[in-house]
Amino acid sequence: MKNIITLCLIIIMAFNPCPASAKVFTPSYQEKLEQMMKARKGKMSDEDMAVMKSAADYLNKVLPNPGIKVGEKAPDFTLTNAFGKQVSLTSALQKGPVVLVFYRGSWCPYCNLHLALLKESLPELNKRNAQLMTITPQTPDKSLAQFKDDGGLFEVLSDLDNQVMKNYNLYFDLPEDLLALYKKFGIDLESFNGTGRTGLPVPGSFVIDQNGMVVATFADNDYKLRMEPQDMIDALDKIKK
Repeated sequence: MKNIITLCLIIIMAFNPCPASAKVFTPSYQEKLEQMMKARKGKMSDEDMAVMKSAADYLNKVLPNPGIKVGEKAPDFTLTNAFGKQVSLTSALQKGPVVLVFYRGSWCPYCNLHLALLKESLPELNKRNAQLMTITPQTPDKSLAQFKDDGGLFEVLSDLDNQVMKNYNLYFDLPEDLLALYKKFGIDLESFNGTGRTGLPVPGSFVIDQNGMVVATFADNDYKLRMEPQDMIDALDKIKK
């Protein structure tokens, strides 16, 4: 009888492993991206694609290695959030590590996809005492409209003089033909960022420990690519307490 009970316990454990040892589930950006790309396939002409290719080549030339790197000190900043409040990186780090994400704006479907998945991952970030902070060139009123239903779940900050994007080695000016192409598809950057402001960040993500050091990073000139939420969680788990 004792052997039978032991065998039953082994079978139960095999199909119901201890929750403490279970792998953290976070949504996959890459999977969602592939679904989006299939839906958007064939939306541009060959001429449009040539403009996009030329702009990509230009960006690779002017910013060949975007983003600050692991082991660097994260530049401090104080920016205005969607509700008009001044927020600094230093004050955030006093509470715990920070996941800092730069995104292009509410007009960008890839940014919106990434932000939605990060929002889903907030419970896991909170378990690690980490704060999600996002930075965009768009004005606070645009950010407020974008996140008005979220009630301030995470900070959405506006870099209105482009300086923070520059400090993190992410900023670039868009070529005129690309700006014209964006307008063709109904995207007027000045209506989001303000008059005369048509620069953008390369989308970048940085995990920063409480000492202000970058412990994980992802920045790619292909604006469709983003850091996976799971990679952020893994980086936070490696931070020494």
